[in-house]
Amino acid sequence: MYVGRFVVVGPKVAAYRVSSRSFPNRKIIERDGALTVAPTEDAPETDNPYISYNCARTVGDESAVVGNGSHVDPITEKLELGYPARDALAESLLALDYEKDDYDTPRIAGVLTDDSAFVGTVRSDALLVREVTEPTLVATYERNGPEAFDFAADSAAEAASRSYDLDFEHAVCAAGVTRTDAGFEFAVENGV
Repeated sequence: MYVGRFVVVGPKVAAYRVSSRSFPNRKIIERDGALTVAPTEDAPETDNPYISYNCARTVGDESAVVGNGSHVDPITEKLELGYPARDALAESLLALDYEKDDYDTPRIAGVLTDDSAFVGTVRSDALLVREVTEPTLVATYERNGPEAFDFAADSAAEAASRSYDLDFEHAVCAAGVTRTDAGFEFAVENGV
């Protein structure tokens, strides 16, 4: 089944996976304290604004954000300003709206804080933001509403690897985030 890009969030771990039929030449790199989806060296040039973006960022030791596009940055900025996680997620998704591409691709995101987890999506027909107490998946296609999902991972590396290996078609790369006693930890799986 092709579900496109997806996030799994909660309660102490998050993962983001790029799945793509159209732009498979991407990888996740660590840059300036964030994880960024970027074209590989052999990728054809494109002016598509949805190809490169920060997919994971942290706000100190207080929160972490994962998502499928440019909305990760304003969610992070609102958290830095002291917004509650739910509000930062809802306001940023609503402001940027779904992607105006040929598929009206939903924007999806998740936030981990020191004591809670939230997942959200904005589609052409809805804005959904939920606090979650168990792993919850939301994808850009087919599964574009938050739903409980069997996902066990104890580390960021395990979250990245497990999300990459899930039985959804066209895996490209994945990121994992976990909350630890020392803050948040990142990991990347580029399938190489």
